[in-house]
Amino acid sequence: MPVTIEALADEMYALVSEYAGKRNLKAGDLTKEMIARHGDSACSKDDCKHAIRILMDSGRCVYSYLGGSYITLPPKEGSTPGA
Repeated sequence: MPVTIEALADEMYALVSEYAGKRNLKAGDLTKEMIARHGDSACSKDDCKHAIRILMDSGRCVYSYLGGSYITLPPKEGSTPGA
């Protein structure tokens, strides 16, 4: 049974939240994890791309560039970069 794009986005957000401050996740890492969880037949790379786009457009996650492109949580309000 296929997984909805919104459900994938929610699971990806939970994964990014879980690893926040511990490990940087790339888009490919999230895609591989979702396919491993749900299987090729229920979740495609294209579905994962759409789910990532939902996370970015909603502001729940942002891209960070630290020697590579990573998906992270947005900075907290009032926090200073590098602090």
